[in-house]
Amino acid sequence: MYNSLKRLTLLSAIGLMACSSSPTGRQQLLLFSDQDMSTLGAQSFEQMKQDQKISTNRKTNAYVQCVAKAVTSHVPAQAGFKDWEVVVFDSEQVNAFALPGGKIGVYTGLLDVAKNQDQLATVIGHEIAHVLADHSNERLSQSQLANAGLQITSAALGSSQYAQYQSATMAALGLGIQYGVLLPYGRTQESEADLVGLELMAKAGFDPTQSVELWKNMAKASGGSQPPELLSTHPSHSTRIQDLSAKIASLPNYNIKRPNCS
Repeated sequence: MYNSLKRLTLLSAIGLMACSSSPTGRQQLLLFSDQDMSTLGAQSFEQMKQDQKISTNRKTNAYVQCVAKAVTSHVPAQAGFKDWEVVVFDSEQVNAFALPGGKIGVYTGLLDVAKNQDQLATVIGHEIAHVLADHSNERLSQSQLANAGLQITSAALGSSQYAQYQSATMAALGLGIQYGVLLPYGRTQESEADLVGLELMAKAGFDPTQSVELWKNMAKASGGSQPPELLSTHPSHSTRIQDLSAKIASLPNYNIKRPNCS
């Protein structure tokens, strides 16, 4: 009993010290520093570049780099890194991701569903929003407190010790599907990234109404195989479209010169 109470008191103290707020004002528990998360993101990204095929198509790379640069140019300076690195992976996966430390990965399969620069900017903005909202830190912190086999401390971030934590940290960073451990972002985090990402892409001069078209394409690509929303950690396509439409209506006119990446 004493040990349980001691552990509860310790966790409560940690929670009070590490309490933070997301871009939408939601309370978060963040146990790791920006530098810790940047280190984990950079290590995971380097591992992915070794394990997965990188596209050498110049036109595709130029297109993705152009869209990503337009969006990141409107992202405030981040602690832990200076520049964003963008890599296009040659894969049929309809996917993209962004990691702490300024790492962005886009799979060529996404370009079959995100059919124009505005729709691609929607996805990239969404993934960057996960980083800006500290969602990986939040998820890693929750896993740490839940003692779910994940014991990550600053001492474990060195390259010599990283390997033993690789699967767990990659999962917490949002890379679990590719690495066999499914630990997706929750619905609240996904919805938050949708709205924060939408504002990012709109500030960059992309058409926010295309975010709705993107999720219509996603719905078609899923072939109706998406599980009911209550059984999924992701919002349903219809909920996403509804929330994005409401956000679009409230966006100001940024009067930014429209990028020409296509």
